[in-house]
Amino acid sequence: MRFDEAEARELDAADELGRFRNSFLIPPTMPVYLCGHSLGLQPKRVRDCLHSELDDWATLGVEAHFRGKHPWVDYHEWFAGPLGRLVGGGTDEVVAMNSLTVNLHLMLQTFYRPTAERAGILIDEPAFPSDRFAAESAIRCKGHDPDRWLIATEDIAGELDRRGNEIATVVFNPVNFLTGRLGDVTEVVRLAKKHGCVIGFDCAHAVGNVPLSLHDWGVDFAVWCSYKYLNSGPGAVGGCFVHRKHGRNAALPRLAGWWGHDPATRFRMQLEPKFVPQPGADGWQLSNPPILALAPLRASLELFDEAGIDRLRAKAVRLTRYLEAMLDKMPAGRLEQLTPRNPDQRGTMLTMRIARGAKELVERLSERGIVVDFREPDVIRVAPAPLYNNHQDCWQFARVLQEELGR
Repeated sequence: MRFDEAEARELDAADELGRFRNSFLIPPTMPVYLCGHSLGLQPKRVRDCLHSELDDWATLGVEAHFRGKHPWVDYHEWFAGPLGRLVGGGTDEVVAMNSLTVNLHLMLQTFYRPTAERAGILIDEPAFPSDRFAAESAIRCKGHDPDRWLIATEDIAGELDRRGNEIATVVFNPVNFLTGRLGDVTEVVRLAKKHGCVIGFDCAHAVGNVPLSLHDWGVDFAVWCSYKYLNSGPGAVGGCFVHRKHGRNAALPRLAGWWGHDPATRFRMQLEPKFVPQPGADGWQLSNPPILALAPLRASLELFDEAGIDRLRAKAVRLTRYLEAMLDKMPAGRLEQLTPRNPDQRGTMLTMRIARGAKELVERLSERGIVVDFREPDVIRVAPAPLYNNHQDCWQFARVLQEELGR
């Protein structure tokens, strides 16, 4: 390959998904936006989706729950189809609700059932702090010592073989937030089941990034956010998966709220006050859905349904291969790629360690209209999101990066 701008334009002209770039608002001062792993760009349809709900609120008031264009009383049900297609679950196994860490706490209340001999929570390293905090607090709230029972390791398989009989619950990230590594999910699930552990996934960096098959893999539960690859805005509503075999078990302990209650009697309140969980993931809901916060997710999921996660994955592989080949041409000794070089072992993010001056480098890139992500002390993360990024973005980033590293 020539790795020049003309070639990048040719590759983009042949891209069947290139048209989706026009569905997003690209910040005018940040024309090369490679930070979708942290906050995705705004779909243009978000404004219309929000205005539709604002108009119903203005003209119908409380009656919009039943008479609105998209009635609010069952608004959350629309998301089950597209979310199920993204994560590989049935419409009864997924729900859009809360935020990622709230959902993780809810899931651990149900699926972390420690005993005196088996009280461990196993998480993969490097772990996002919120996973660690949630696991520590779950262990503490169940009367155990997190210093003893929180087990964090890069070697999930080895730790399961060594201490599987001590581990109650595994919380695994299919795509690691820092390195971008795509783990061997089927093997992790197999080993967890072999040793009698409950297995849950934190899909924050996997949903909308790589194809998932949570039901077929036999994952017990999963949680995710939607402000990264799902482009739903800062602090957007997250999601949750509960495998059907658990969703049908009304006896499972959980933190309960009225929106998880049987819809047939939900509004009878004082007449039938006993909590009766509705089947499926919906039975873990607490409060009625925040309509204005969910509307942006509706706009984004429509684009994912149209593009298809398999086609997006294929484009992501092409983009990261192209970017990786250009990074290999950088000045010797300045970059160390932390993300696996095999595309089958990574998502759409490349992580690099910078030999010196990483923070200053990211600041200089930003001054030149290129947005990437810095992590202390010396790491940058770059994600060409296939819904709106292209080869020209990758080429521009690599060109400017080479200039800055050569200073």
